[in-house]
Amino acid sequence: MTKALTSRTVPEPGAAPSPRAVGLAVSRLCAYIMLTLVLLPFQLGGMLACLPLARAIPLLHHRLGARILGLDIRTEGRREHHGATLYVANHVSYYDIIVLGALLPGRFVAKREVSAWPGFGQLAWLTRTVYIDRRTRDARSEIDQLRIVLAGGDRLIVFPEGTSSDGVRVLPFKTTLFASVAGAKVRVQPVSLRYTRLGDCPISHVDRPLCAWYGDMDLMPHLWRSLMQDRIGVTVRFHPAIAADRVSDRKELARLARAPIAGDLAERAPDLTPDRVVLVWPGGRISGDRRHTMPAQPADRTTIGER
Repeated sequence: MTKALTSRTVPEPGAAPSPRAVGLAVSRLCAYIMLTLVLLPFQLGGMLACLPLARAIPLLHHRLGARILGLDIRTEGRREHHGATLYVANHVSYYDIIVLGALLPGRFVAKREVSAWPGFGQLAWLTRTVYIDRRTRDARSEIDQLRIVLAGGDRLIVFPEGTSSDGVRVLPFKTTLFASVAGAKVRVQPVSLRYTRLGDCPISHVDRPLCAWYGDMDLMPHLWRSLMQDRIGVTVRFHPAIAADRVSDRKELARLARAPIAGDLAERAPDLTPDRVVLVWPGGRISGDRRHTMPAQPADRTTIGER
């Protein structure tokens, strides 16, 4: 059966983007920059004089930013609300920061190299990102730093894979970070991220690089293409939390945290079938085959923007 869909705004490879797609990307980029500039003085003031404000502003920034950038965020499961918590998630895209930042009142943990990235480094600093050095000789000091942050009342959000993937599978977890919570009075909650839709159309294997940023993809061209999408659907699933004080071994704790995320992605991976879907682009071009179906989405979910 052939269907005509008009939800995609990015043309086929090699074809020029439509004026509507370019206008959408420019308007989103400008609106996001304006949002950041408006909230900047409040965040600086909070970091200097009011810690509760410094914790609240990033949450607001990410929630409004998600709306501006066209991220439809759906949640499943229950988030851990009480006490020191380490949220552990798979890493698919730079959008993961905005998605999780819109849902979780916590501080991200990032490799120190991020602080030198133009634009991204400044945003990370303003959201009170905790930087770590991945060199083995600094592991002890990094572990102590994370313990101090957790003891101070902040929750932490980490991507233990150490890099991003295509979102279909979970890479092996780096276990060093788990040494900061193994055996401690901390809850470790696994969180799985799945990018599921582009506009009104389920994401297929050939579409996945439009939202997943991994491998040797260049950042700015990828970001520009993503901004030209009408909407990007993201599903975030919160798995049952693990009591870290019952697990003294960091490798075992990493295994327990990775297992539900890997299982979720494997269970809900796209089921490729020989269906033909013809996509009609705003510029009038028609793409080739898109062979895919997606499993039905669960009914018990909430969407940012519907609350």
